[in-house]
Amino acid sequence: MIQVGDKIPAVSVSTIFAGETSAVSTDQLFADKKVVLFALPGAFTPTCSASHLPGYIVHADDIFSKGVDLIACLSVNDAFVMKAWAETQNAEQITMIADGGADLTKAMGLDMDSGSFGGIRSRRYSMIIEDGVVTALNVEEPKTFEVSSAEAMLELL
Repeated sequence: MIQVGDKIPAVSVSTIFAGETSAVSTDQLFADKKVVLFALPGAFTPTCSASHLPGYIVHADDIFSKGVDLIACLSVNDAFVMKAWAETQNAEQITMIADGGADLTKAMGLDMDSGSFGGIRSRRYSMIIEDGVVTALNVEEPKTFEVSSAEAMLELL
């Protein structure tokens, strides 16, 4: 599993921001920025839709005021699903990362097999990335939602 001090692996992902979808390398996405990245098992799932993403939407201005350049939400879903979810959640300030093939999730060692729920998914976590390097990492235990919340992230910033 990726650790504090490690560089984010270089892979291609799809990003969705302000309704626009782009393919981008993680090297480009995280270069020269302070980023709050949080990940969750799936778009449109109960905890993810009711608590995890909404918390970051509500606290986006507070997070940006701490010197953060980008808030990103990652899920092992395709770009169409992530775009639709962003629209239904009014997540205009959040960059959605569609890791459809789980390439980034697997490269970081933060994947899990959810079986019949949806196969390979991301574990729930949050991290701070500075110029492509992980400076803080909070990985949830299975079926919990505590250390990766927006409130917990604000305490770290």
